Amino acid sequence: MEITTPQRITTFLMFEGDAEQAMSFYVSLFDDAEVVSVSRYGADGPGAEGSIQHATFRIAGVPLMCVDSPVKHEFGFTPAISLYVQCADEAEIDRLYAALGEGGTELMPLGNYGFSPRFGWVNDRFGVSWQLNLPA
Repeated sequence: MEITTPQRITTFLMFEGDAEQAMSFYVSLFDDAEVVSVSRYGADGPGAEGSIQHATFRIAGVPLMCVDSPVKHEFGFTPAISLYVQCADEAEIDRLYAALGEGGTELMPLGNYGFSPRFGWVNDRFGVSWQLNLPA
């Protein structure tokens, strides 16, 4: 008899040296957040010694994975894929927008866009795209 596990989809973020810094930053911003597991490259590579070979973390209860790719790529993150956050109140959306936007790029400033009384979209300093929403 074959035992199967339920299919799961997890967001996977590939960095080129910033994985630990990004993961720690995200965990510091959200409730129900923690680093679950980390494995690092050793002295024999292929990545830089001590960099993230694979890590799993949770933010707002949602699991994510990340790595530091030892291979340089011609691509990075794109806003075509973003992490969408439903905020509980105005203080939370303001705090997250300010923190995630620091050193990043503002795509849509916080405002009322008709579909939401308060919405904002930023690429953080690591290039990851975040849509922040305060529902009506």
